[in-house]
Amino acid sequence: MDKEISIPNELITNKIFLIRNQKVMLDSDLAELYKVETKRLNEQAKRNTTRFPKDFMFQLTKEEWLDLKSQFATSSWGGRRNLPFAFSEHGILMLSSVLNSERAIAVNIRIIRVFTKMREMLVDNLNLKLEIENIKKKLTDQNKNIELVFTYLDELLDKKVNQKPRTKVGYKKD
Repeated sequence: MDKEISIPNELITNKIFLIRNQKVMLDSDLAELYKVETKRLNEQAKRNTTRFPKDFMFQLTKEEWLDLKSQFATSSWGGRRNLPFAFSEHGILMLSSVLNSERAIAVNIRIIRVFTKMREMLVDNLNLKLEIENIKKKLTDQNKNIELVFTYLDELLDKKVNQKPRTKVGYKKD
């Protein structure tokens, strides 16, 4: 089981889509990676429906499928007869127990590592955005302070220019 499958991360990343606010992979893409027929992969999932709640696996609507196909720029003839199933990260994890082959387990490990790396990148990106916002806030505060200093300087200059001569204090000479 320690066999490392050499699938480039980019290949897996390109097969991950955001559908219904979830990162998912399509049954046909997973079948290709597992080197099984899509029909067989879906059969195994359907035989084990208790392992695949709606947040693990769902079937795309016709609109979702058409929208996704338009992103691929695929031809309109040939291809699938049924709407594809989408598997979330947890659904993909569950597939390794249903398919139960060494390749399925090894491929799942690679896929989960890619999902984990994507999540880390999102967290890093969020941290970076927070730091940038912090810097922007500090700059805005500094700008306000600089404007305040210039306002005070202007007021002091106005006072000096419009200043009345002061009467001298002390003894007067006759």
